[in-house]
Amino acid sequence: MKQRIVVKVGSNVLTRDDGKLDVTRMSALVDQIAWLKRNDYEVILVSSGAVACGRRELKVDHSLDSVEQRQLYSALGQVKLIGLYYDLFREFHIHVGQVLTMKENFQPGEQYENQRACMKVMLENGVLPIVNENDTVSVTELMFTDNDELSGLIAQMMQADTLILLSNIDGIYSGNPDDPQSQLIREVEKGADLSQYIQTEKSAFGRGGMHSKYTTASKLSQQGIRVIIANGERENILIDLVERPQETPHTDFKSK
Repeated sequence: MKQRIVVKVGSNVLTRDDGKLDVTRMSALVDQIAWLKRNDYEVILVSSGAVACGRRELKVDHSLDSVEQRQLYSALGQVKLIGLYYDLFREFHIHVGQVLTMKENFQPGEQYENQRACMKVMLENGVLPIVNENDTVSVTELMFTDNDELSGLIAQMMQADTLILLSNIDGIYSGNPDDPQSQLIREVEKGADLSQYIQTEKSAFGRGGMHSKYTTASKLSQQGIRVIIANGERENILIDLVERPQETPHTDFKSK
């Protein structure tokens, strides 16, 4: 039976220092996901990056508030983002499908069942779902906390075996990651409390941070889903997590 993996790629992995999309890294991640699929893994990709993509497309000569910026750039950027993924995955003869969702779609009921059925039929027919929040309409209390929360809900809904949260650091440390004395926490047993080690700062371009990743990981591991936090900027990180886990820096939340 195929292993089902949800891979979440955040804005800080997909963007350069200037806030624009890093197409080279995006291409490298596509190569790795194609490798996973060739090696009999089912993959669901939860990808940020629409706003960063939109910023590249349009220069606005007047001021916009934060909601207007998010709506405008995400509407522009999501088209280009999925187009880039389409072109990159096509090189590997992989079909992709776009799933834009909102928090209310995860309430029990018809919308939840329709969403699950859509992604189920995509997977059954070899189509890679690419999921993102519908930022054009989710702008207030309807928003997910971040795509860490969204990816956790997707993993639960689709009964994934593993959720991989790609960050811009290797995982959770016993102190500040910039402190040479801090140690990477490699394994977290089910039910263990690491809240004392979690800093609350959010990432530069995304809405999340390590706190949201820890919250998602703790919740899912309690429900039997393994969660890995790893550095998406490392070369071949997804392949190494599968082939050489003992040699690859990451934090692994055990589900058993």
